[in-house]
Amino acid sequence: MTTKSYTSSPHLDQALAGFGAGLVSTVILHPLDVIKIRFQVDERKKSEQRPLIGGTVRSFKKIVRNEGVWRGLYRGVTPNIAGATASWSLYFWWYSLIKKHMTKNEEGKLSPFQHLTASAEAGAITAVFTNPLWVIKTRMCTTTRYTPNAYTGLLNGLRRLATEEGIAGLYRGMVPALFGVSHGAIQFMAYEEMKKWRKDIREKEGLAGLDAERLSTAEYLVMAATSKVTATVATYPYQVLRSRFQSQTTQDKYKGVMDCVRQIYRAEGYVGFYKGLSPNIIRVLPGTCITFVVYERVSQYLRENATEHSV
Repeated sequence: MTTKSYTSSPHLDQALAGFGAGLVSTVILHPLDVIKIRFQVDERKKSEQRPLIGGTVRSFKKIVRNEGVWRGLYRGVTPNIAGATASWSLYFWWYSLIKKHMTKNEEGKLSPFQHLTASAEAGAITAVFTNPLWVIKTRMCTTTRYTPNAYTGLLNGLRRLATEEGIAGLYRGMVPALFGVSHGAIQFMAYEEMKKWRKDIREKEGLAGLDAERLSTAEYLVMAATSKVTATVATYPYQVLRSRFQSQTTQDKYKGVMDCVRQIYRAEGYVGFYKGLSPNIIRVLPGTCITFVVYERVSQYLRENATEHSV
């Protein structure tokens, strides 16, 4: 039996495309991640909060002024790159593999629920593998190089996290992270359905095969942005919860997810669950567009240059 792929496996092709997509978007947009996470862990009460408008710009200027560009805006970029490339690679690999083993309809297509299920399963597996990297990223983004005992880099952070806090430290924030699986599931279900809808239209126009699947960059951008914004608005509070847990070095502050929800609501109100949403939205639109366009273009290149491999 043979299969057509650029590497030895079509699932590995998907992982390679995901790796490239994650790398490009992370390097370009990391400063907005730093600002977003610092907002998310800000525990000031409602009466102490500054006006929401302009907060992202003020934070950007403050970080540059006090910490510099590379050591401030790009603090934590190494674990972010490691986490993003690992996450996108693993996610697309598992997503492709899971879809392959699902039962398709008479037209050889999956239902929206199957796309949702495949995305959720791939997201959960990916979250388990990559959580330690996100803990390091969060802690580096919420500290400066002048903060006492702050992590100096990815390897330093992993070593200290494992030795000082053990498994509990490596998987801090895991429960909210699993809640976040719904984010990817909603995003990819919407994205896949829009792609399928557009492909059906192109097939009705007389196109077939790769020609029907070859959408324009503008079409990818619109579908990627729409699916991402939909998922972000629906699930954003889990990111705040995850950042709060990951930034804590002990369990003394929050006794569990529901305790964290209660404390945030009592002290900060509903706004507390949406802290950092502004820089996140600013990051989401170009980030998602960059990620999906790079992913689709790399995938298209791999498909068009695929060769037969024995399996």
